[in-house]
Amino acid sequence: MITKLINLFKNNILVQLRIIKALIFREIITRYGRKNLGFLWLFIEPLIFTIGVSALWFLVKGIVSDQITPFAFALTGYSTVLLWRNSANRCVLAVEPNQALMYHRNVNLIDVFLARLVLEIIGVTISFILLFAIFLFFNQIAIPDDLLKILIAWFLLIWFAIVLGIFVGCLSELLTFFDKIWHPLTYILFPLSGALFFVSWLPTSLQEIILFIPVVHMVELLREGFFGTVINDFKYDYGYFVIFTVVLSLLSMILNSYLRRRLTIE
Repeated sequence: MITKLINLFKNNILVQLRIIKALIFREIITRYGRKNLGFLWLFIEPLIFTIGVSALWFLVKGIVSDQITPFAFALTGYSTVLLWRNSANRCVLAVEPNQALMYHRNVNLIDVFLARLVLEIIGVTISFILLFAIFLFFNQIAIPDDLLKILIAWFLLIWFAIVLGIFVGCLSELLTFFDKIWHPLTYILFPLSGALFFVSWLPTSLQEIILFIPVVHMVELLREGFFGTVINDFKYDYGYFVIFTVVLSLLSMILNSYLRRRLTIE
């Protein structure tokens, strides 16, 4: 009996993975087409944005410190913004253009969100790795001090980006005005996300306030992985970030379940 249940669960997982894979390829063709650069735009677009921000920072601010270049600073900050912001933006109003697909028995609402999220995460991650390799080659960034911290920060940010995307995607379908609020909100959150500063640069009173924003903790952890021997005053709390993301995960699943039932009724 237990073996049958395990096999049934395994088969269901494999079916859902095949569905998500098919939706990803459909999304690639729909978004990028079959001509010109096509799929390459998936990671070229965030790569161009990050290089542009790096160059702008260099022109406006000059060097960050004697051992941290503007390119290294921008890479470790702006890439994290692209990860959560682009993931969430791609889920806004994602249901309506894909609603017909959900008449298929095995296609679920969450599959639509996950297909878009996986595609966006892959693109940002590839651009992050490519830019690191380019900056390393041109001596604009040093070998990371602690690769494990970088990996932990990046994977925790991926978790956050996924649940944020589902949460935002569901709200955009349930509240007709939400998409008009979300996009301006991302521009406000960008400078508050830790991408443009080290928390230690801020006055103590502001540090306590800014650390209520969860992504700031992972930006600090990521940068400690890169610059831990240069700056030893990074401020982050694993527990706070994990608790916040667990709560957001639960809210996302509740909203997803409610929206799925609502779509079924309609």
